[in-house]
Amino acid sequence: MTLATEVKKLTESKPFYAVAGAGDFAVEKLRELPEQLQKLQSRRTDITKDLPVKAREVRTKAEELAREFPEKARVYADQLGSKATEFYEEFATRGRKVVSKVSGEAALELEEVSEAAEPAVATPVKKTTRAPRATTKA
Repeated sequence: MTLATEVKKLTESKPFYAVAGAGDFAVEKLRELPEQLQKLQSRRTDITKDLPVKAREVRTKAEELAREFPEKARVYADQLGSKATEFYEEFATRGRKVVSKVSGEAALELEEVSEAAEPAVATPVKKTTRAPRATTKA
């Protein structure tokens, strides 16, 4: 197969779009990170004051969770398959949009470059027709 065929086959596959969508989602979340860190840093002093009380609450809660864990794990495992499929579909849809946007921009750039690279159209040169010479025999 030619390289163009391989590239076309790859870019028309759902896994390709799912990976592109997941990457776009990751970029979106990373852009939100500085704001979230700033919020957490502003709450840091309040959290350290409440730490001893929270530690006692967490201990009690941990014991409850340990007892409930087996049942919750089964429920979570049952939901995992459908959630994974849902995320896969969402990422594929998102990736398809990202790829079409980027490929559309690339196509416009390619068109601009090709137009700039085209040689100027030469104006046709007019040929003048000459009358045939008369030949004289001596």
